[in-house]
Amino acid sequence: MTVGRLVIPALRWRADTGFRHEEGVVDAALRSGAGGFIVFGGPAAEVATLTARLRAAAGRPLLIGADLERGAGQQFEGLREVPPPAALSSLGDLDVVREAGLVTGADARAVGVNWLYGPVADLDLEPKNPIVQTRSFGPDPARVAAAVGAWIDGARAAGVLTCAKHFPGHGRTVRDSHDQLPIVAASRAELEANDLIPFRAAIRAGVDAVMTCHVAFPALDPAGLPATLSAPILGMLREALGFRGLVVSDALIMDALRDRGTVVDVSLAVVAAGVDLLLYPPDPEATIAALTLRAGRDPTFRRCVDAALDKYQAALATAAEIRPTEAAPAGTAALADRIVGQGAPPTKLRAPIDLEIVDDDLDGAFPASSSDGVRTALTELGVPLGGGGSRIVLAFAEPRASKGRGGFGPRGREQLAAARDRAAVIVLFAHRRLTTELPSGIPVLLAWHRQPLMQAAAARWIAGAIR
Repeated sequence: MTVGRLVIPALRWRADTGFRHEEGVVDAALRSGAGGFIVFGGPAAEVATLTARLRAAAGRPLLIGADLERGAGQQFEGLREVPPPAALSSLGDLDVVREAGLVTGADARAVGVNWLYGPVADLDLEPKNPIVQTRSFGPDPARVAAAVGAWIDGARAAGVLTCAKHFPGHGRTVRDSHDQLPIVAASRAELEANDLIPFRAAIRAGVDAVMTCHVAFPALDPAGLPATLSAPILGMLREALGFRGLVVSDALIMDALRDRGTVVDVSLAVVAAGVDLLLYPPDPEATIAALTLRAGRDPTFRRCVDAALDKYQAALATAAEIRPTEAAPAGTAALADRIVGQGAPPTKLRAPIDLEIVDDDLDGAFPASSSDGVRTALTELGVPLGGGGSRIVLAFAEPRASKGRGGFGPRGREQLAAARDRAAVIVLFAHRRLTTELPSGIPVLLAWHRQPLMQAAAARWIAGAIR
């Protein structure tokens, strides 16, 4: 089997070209023997066409994955979204979490995606963390462990592979590994008693893969190498935790690794350290060529490659063998309503509704999704909009790549302060802890995330609160 199987290039949908602009990447990757792809974005029908075309062109099985922490609708238009992990966990109902995994897996499988990059097994331990927050099931190791196991069980019942991330835990960082290398100073004992617990649970639940994080843990590796490059940390995953499945790197385009040499040098070092699959390398062809050359010259490296290829082949076999064992529920709107409705303020509103948007998510590497979901849903519900009635502030602040902060920035705080005297309600599309950054004395409706599912649920609550 070709060494190229260890490389997983990325394909991104664009509104102007769909996936057509990726044809050169696809042809080169398949020619070099790539093991699969990670897919970002696109309407469901186009994604299904793409994945079928990829498999037909390859003439062999592929691992096709996607980041689907909030349902397949997180990436693929027309499929169902589910609320973020923190929101799911707030209900204290593991059946809900399992259902989220089942819905996500069923929808992904329907468009040809057979590998979910989820669940997130990180603990939500650091308020200043700019990249985890609502992506985590919470701060308590036991509760997160139970949720991780339930999500995996649901996804497996849908007939797809899963991947727990980001080992050994991204929850303590105050920096974003998309931009720089975070360093976690926690002791080995502290990490073992907390951060590693959800990963142990994922392994017990039969998770197929574990994704590393580009984070340094001096207590686990005194050399200060990020986990993705650390033989001691990866050895702990294999030996102390007993994981026998695939280890996949976090995306190799991230800047946390930029000081470790060229991207090709980094890729070679990642495989030598014990990672099996290289996710999203900037230059897949050059990476595969370098892996092939090194494997031909270095017997020790060849053994690493052969071990990785064996695990890849086993994962392919599992993906071919597993079948859905139960049908997924029909929708997720009722679940979103249940989450938004818990703890909702007993507020009566007066039409017309005047919406004011405070959007703290405009910074970052990728554009934020629309903040117009509440307005659109209220219009569809027949709720009059405009001045003269209750003013509602919609406050958006989610964890985003390269945003660089865990709470509201200066501009957002200034806008919130200005709204103090005229807001009847603030709808918070963010982590629960950000309620402390809102003006005091104003009722707050917690909607957790800006995704369309949660914006529509907030709109339904607003419509129901009009007297």
